[in-house]
Amino acid sequence: MAGKSRSGQRIEPSFSSGNERSDDGFSAGERIAGGGRSSGRGEDPLPDRPRRSKKRRKQPRRERGGGFFGFVRSVIYWGIVLCIWAGIGAAGLVVYYGSRMPNASTWAIPDRPPNVKIADLGGSIIANRGATGGEALTLSDMSPYIPKAIVAIEDRRFYSHFGFDPIGLGRAVVTNVLTGHAVQGGSTLTQQLAKNLFLSPERTLERKVQEVLLAIWLEHKYTKDQILTMYLNRVYFGANAYGVEAAAQRYFNKSARDVNLGEAAMLAGLVKAPSKLSPARDPAAAEARAQLVLQAMRDQGFISEADIKTAMSQPPTHATSYWSGAQNYVADMVMDQLPGLIGGAVKEDLTVDTTIDMSLEQKAEQALNDVLAKDGKKLNASQASLVSVDATGAIRALVGGRDYAQSQFNRAVTAKRQPGSAFKPFVYTAALEMGLTPNSIRNDVPVKIGNWAPENYEQKYSGPVTLATAVAHSLNTVAAQLATEVGPEQVVKVAHRLGIESDLQANASIALGTSEVSLLELTSAYASFMNGGYKATPHVIAKVTTASGKVLYQANFDNPPQVLNPDVVTNMNAMMAGVINFGTGKAARIPGWQAAGKSGTTQSFRDALFVGFTSHLTTGVWFGNDDGKSMKKVTGGGLPAKAWKEFMVAAHKGLTPTPIFGGGQIIDNGLPVAEAQPNTDQQTTIGAIISGSDDGQGAQQQSQPMIRQRPAQQPIQQQQPVNQAAMNDDPEDLPPVGLADNNPYSSDRYDDDIPPADIGDPGPTTATVRRHRSSLLDIILGQ
Repeated sequence: MAGKSRSGQRIEPSFSSGNERSDDGFSAGERIAGGGRSSGRGEDPLPDRPRRSKKRRKQPRRERGGGFFGFVRSVIYWGIVLCIWAGIGAAGLVVYYGSRMPNASTWAIPDRPPNVKIADLGGSIIANRGATGGEALTLSDMSPYIPKAIVAIEDRRFYSHFGFDPIGLGRAVVTNVLTGHAVQGGSTLTQQLAKNLFLSPERTLERKVQEVLLAIWLEHKYTKDQILTMYLNRVYFGANAYGVEAAAQRYFNKSARDVNLGEAAMLAGLVKAPSKLSPARDPAAAEARAQLVLQAMRDQGFISEADIKTAMSQPPTHATSYWSGAQNYVADMVMDQLPGLIGGAVKEDLTVDTTIDMSLEQKAEQALNDVLAKDGKKLNASQASLVSVDATGAIRALVGGRDYAQSQFNRAVTAKRQPGSAFKPFVYTAALEMGLTPNSIRNDVPVKIGNWAPENYEQKYSGPVTLATAVAHSLNTVAAQLATEVGPEQVVKVAHRLGIESDLQANASIALGTSEVSLLELTSAYASFMNGGYKATPHVIAKVTTASGKVLYQANFDNPPQVLNPDVVTNMNAMMAGVINFGTGKAARIPGWQAAGKSGTTQSFRDALFVGFTSHLTTGVWFGNDDGKSMKKVTGGGLPAKAWKEFMVAAHKGLTPTPIFGGGQIIDNGLPVAEAQPNTDQQTTIGAIISGSDDGQGAQQQSQPMIRQRPAQQPIQQQQPVNQAAMNDDPEDLPPVGLADNNPYSSDRYDDDIPPADIGDPGPTTATVRRHRSSLLDIILGQ
């Protein structure tokens, strides 16, 4: 039995000798003894079970031990586990959000919004128009400082990452955590470009995941330089400027091709917060940010310390608060006309060559501001506009208001106002075409036409006067009589023929300019007198081309239609020269140049105009208020004539004086009066009538006139630069010939322009009449 008992015992395997104990503290013998169910000793096995159970509970506690190193091992273990699960979760998010995007085969770079570059006569940029505000440039075209500055401050690892920069992101996270607020961004330039091209600005996890995927796609499809070029031409710099070219023009008034180191650093600094760091809003903050950019460029090895010192020594950049300059009125006008000229909306980058001379544009703006600054507030004149065209109607200068930054309304083109007496040349032109001449006589007396009784300004009248005198002194009664004689419809036809496109009311009051017109069309119509009778169609766009050089539009005004007889033009020019030489426009005299024009003033001094021309330019000027309030007795011969003179003197500087068409002579019966044989028996001449003397001196002077010289009796010729130029080389202003000090042109009561009387006002039944002088009619009648 004993043998069976021993042979029935289970022997446990062991790697140690019988004298050694196992790792758990038990010997082999003890395991055998404890493991047998039957024992020769006949001992009760129950006491052994709790002992065996107690030892097994202690075993796991010893395995969980290990102290500090065990803890480290656990942290590493669970960290790896968490990373694996996080990676799985991130991959799931990428797959999920990626599945919500369009198929990658359909991804394409959206077209950059088209830009319209508007250039002046010499090719210099006037302005950029479009959603971006500037044309696209290649890296080689722009200043080399710009891409270096952008990379240094926005993405220093741009040329080494694959679109997403884990190192940069980690560095940004750590920096932001340590500082307690957002100091650095984790997005690469490629990610920013992806966001600008494809995504909305909202900050969500989905948008961020899609941004990374798109950035990786961009890096796979394009080179680094291509990506940087797209970024620099689309990134927002504030003030509605997208791209470096628009920003350079906006803040520095120069092309991005010409930006220096300091300016490039300032542009790069704007990307972080365009509005907050704008030099127009906070120059100090912009300068401080630019210094950080310079330091980053130095740290990256793009520039040296000497370069930083040079950049810091440059004067700080002061940007205007908004788009400013009168040229922006021109740019707006171009954009209004462009679709009609190219046959539709702008779909690609275009270059528009204009007729504008920026030198004249600046002089025009300066002239208006000078006069307004000096007398505007005192005389309650708050606004002004100016248009200047050449003989073909090409607009050389256009100022639509006092300050474009304050008001973009174009008063030279869009606004329509009554021209007042500046409309009278069309009335007199119609009269000359009906057979009258500047020497024709009309009676300056109170008249009544239906229920309308036009009056002169001071209700004083001169009796019989020549048409030349009536034009020079802007006599309302004579103009009204002529409009009635020729018919208001004929006056309207003449105005439309010369280029007035606005609707005109064919009534007697049209003689005093009661129908509204724009300054541009009025000025262009005057250009027909300047060029000898040809229509001068106003235009500002000369040519439109695409970026590839394809011509979409080419202006052609080389063969305008003739709208006036040359003799009529000659006589009209002679009469309007009298306005400047003797009449209401004396403030517009230009030393050394022959000029002609007409002033205009509307009821209650709401508007004042002066439109005139030399052989070089035709210019119109308007003064008034946007709300229609009256000025303080400002007439067309006042502030407008002064501004006109200041601009024209500046515009003609350095040019050789040339005569106006017709030379300022009056043609009567087909011959210039200077070449007609005088009546030597006539003792009283027109010159004597004008001068108030009957001593025959005028006849004596007239008896041997020089060729091309205006004779003494002509009341419209004061300066002789043209006629005398035919005889000598000194085209200077000459005093009027044969005029005494008391001639009517020097009368103080006619020094100012004459606004029309209120329409429908019958006026007084009596009038003060000037002392009667002998007139041409008296001579003819023998009185």
